[in-house]
Amino acid sequence: MINPFKTKKGLGRGLSSLIGDVDSKLLKNKISISSIVRNKLQPRKSFDKEKMVELTNSIKERGIIQPIIVRKSSDQSDKFEIIAGERRWQAAQNAGLHEVPIVEIEADNLKSLEFAIVENVQRSDLNPIEEAEGYKKLIDQFNYDQEKVSKFIGKSRTHVTNCLRLLSLPKEVISFIEDNKISHGHAKVLVGLDNAYFLATKIIEKKLSVRQSENLIRALKNNNKNNQISKNPNLVSLEKSIEEKTGIRVFIRNKKNNRGQVTFEYNDLDQLNRLIMIIKSNY
Repeated sequence: MINPFKTKKGLGRGLSSLIGDVDSKLLKNKISISSIVRNKLQPRKSFDKEKMVELTNSIKERGIIQPIIVRKSSDQSDKFEIIAGERRWQAAQNAGLHEVPIVEIEADNLKSLEFAIVENVQRSDLNPIEEAEGYKKLIDQFNYDQEKVSKFIGKSRTHVTNCLRLLSLPKEVISFIEDNKISHGHAKVLVGLDNAYFLATKIIEKKLSVRQSENLIRALKNNNKNNQISKNPNLVSLEKSIEEKTGIRVFIRNKKNNRGQVTFEYNDLDQLNRLIMIIKSNY
């Protein structure tokens, strides 16, 4: 018989290992699909539509091979909460099934979150932000540290650290990652940069590879460093003064003949409108 909980080689702790930590029983009879509710701790928020269609078609042809892992719902006495297998549950509904096979286990919130993270990481189903938020829940809500997360999930401490650092990016850049407009590799080189949003838009617009993005960032840093060395302190002071009054980054470029450019860098239409209103009200 095929083990439905067989794990990929190399993962720190797999589903079979976790199941071994709790009491479980394989229910011989299928249960009503309407008796199941999604996991409130599920780290995964988005599901690939094309892959969902493929899974739905597969279930129509062959049924559900791997049972859904559930626990008793703490909110609804007559319901079961999914711990692992939400995609199969959704596809089963799309396929028109009324019943699905399950494995019921006794699990607290920590164990439920562990199951959900392990299953999704094994299948590479989480986008980098969902993965990072899953790790952050383990740390914030269940007193894990990065080393413990690393050992549990079977990935390096550096990988966990880099994942968590993505959450420090501007919300607009995080949305780009969630929408697969930029990759994990692109996102890593943007962490810690003041102009991360501006650079992310350039990466998308120019369809830059990760290597090309690194080169662009390196060139901009060198250019800024050279400008800072040679820039007149009076111009630097003027830039800061304008930024404080408008709330918008400004760059003043002055040539030897005293000709140059004044550039405003706004992040959204609200900032642009505010800048226009300030100019109109004063001139």
